[in-house]
Amino acid sequence: MVEKQEKDDSYSHILKYTGLFGGVQGLSILVGVVRNKLVAIILGPDGMGLMSLFNSTIKLVSDSTNFGIPMSAVKNVSEAYNTENNDQLNEAISLIRSWSLITALLGMVVCIVLSPWLSDWTFTWGNHTLHFVLLSPVIALIAITGGETAILKGARQLRRLAVVSVYNVILALVCSVPIYYFFGQSGIVPSLIILALVQCLLTISYSYRLFKPSFSFSRVNIRRGEGMIRLGIAFVLAGILGSGAEFLVRTFLNHTGQLYVVGLYNAGYVMTMTYAGMVFSAMETDYFPRLSGISQLGPQLNQTVNHQIEVSLLLVSPIIVFFMVALPVLLPLLYSGKFLPVLSMMKVAAIAMYFRALTLPVEYIALSRGDSHGYLFLETVYDLAFALLVIVGYQQWGLFGTGIGLAIAGIINLVVVYFFARWKYQYRISNTVRLYTLILLPLGIVTCLVTHLLTGVSYWVVGFLLFLVSAAISVQILHSKSNLWAVLVQRVERKLHRNHKED
Repeated sequence: MVEKQEKDDSYSHILKYTGLFGGVQGLSILVGVVRNKLVAIILGPDGMGLMSLFNSTIKLVSDSTNFGIPMSAVKNVSEAYNTENNDQLNEAISLIRSWSLITALLGMVVCIVLSPWLSDWTFTWGNHTLHFVLLSPVIALIAITGGETAILKGARQLRRLAVVSVYNVILALVCSVPIYYFFGQSGIVPSLIILALVQCLLTISYSYRLFKPSFSFSRVNIRRGEGMIRLGIAFVLAGILGSGAEFLVRTFLNHTGQLYVVGLYNAGYVMTMTYAGMVFSAMETDYFPRLSGISQLGPQLNQTVNHQIEVSLLLVSPIIVFFMVALPVLLPLLYSGKFLPVLSMMKVAAIAMYFRALTLPVEYIALSRGDSHGYLFLETVYDLAFALLVIVGYQQWGLFGTGIGLAIAGIINLVVVYFFARWKYQYRISNTVRLYTLILLPLGIVTCLVTHLLTGVSYWVVGFLLFLVSAAISVQILHSKSNLWAVLVQRVERKLHRNHKED
């Protein structure tokens, strides 16, 4: 057991699965860009807007009725998995499947009952009540998929999860585009239903193969899920707060500036927080189950958190530097030249990703302990700081100020999270994390300044050198910390040797 846990906490393990799910996230973004381009050409702006409204409403109903099970259930399965007791693991899985089915039926009924009001709230034209009634099974399918995904995460079936994610992305492209091509806007509702069904069937085919279907709706079994539901509700409330903060910021920008300002801010925020944040995609999938499997506070938990911070910081640093330097090319490529006014905002906002790398692993401690109040407190503090600082930043310096607001919100979040974790969970930051921060964060700040001050050839030469320095530091440290490179070399050598023998 000790040997197994040590293996889980190794740098090689963290690096491997961060790379795996970061790569999956990168593929998802790439395929998503292709899909969005094709759908935009076929449906046009009106069709894209209609699909966006349906998707956002589905997400709202789903997030409000699933009790946060896709997130909170991971902890239950992970704890049972670490006991190496199959009966306990099967009981946890049965509990999650039962609650997932309950929330699936609840979400579907809520969507049907509220469909007239959803039509009125979402649309200013026509009657779309029937559309929302037809989309109600999508809510149920999403709930079931979320429960089975949580089971795979908690049971450490990471390779299968990666395969499912890749298939889902490809199937979304293959299934939706032909439907839109032949049926136009009339194909939006059928496409959303088919995609949800395909993703659900694909996920449960992997999950049911590993763990036989089992459900129990006895009063005792249902009551055993109360702790999971409490944590899940806190997760839902935190999501609502986050959405509320985003809504407040966008509404303010729309009223104070113009609609195009909201579009510029949204593009900058999505690119910075999503594309540059691919490194963090492994947190929920790999790191959270491992952290949840640690039963007590103390050195083992601290070491797991600090190792995750180190690897995240080392991986994200060269990505951020490259991102800031390459923005003049990336932004027109992914959007258009009309979005160039948001460049300065994005370069400053990218600094917030350093603070994200330092705080996110620590924030997961609250979730791993089932501390719903602590998690909700931390999320509330950040959402308030985010909304206030971005609004004040825009008032003072326009779009550039929103980037400053995001960076300062990251600093405030860092201070609050670290003090709270030290007081509540006895977390102690390691000297190694401090050292890497003192090396890599100033390098990112210098890059931000250089990309604002220099132009022409000097911009690209100095920017490229800064990227090389950041990448060299990260690669050298990661190479010394893990044996992953040696494993890769051995695999290549075995492959070459096998091909040589076949020849």
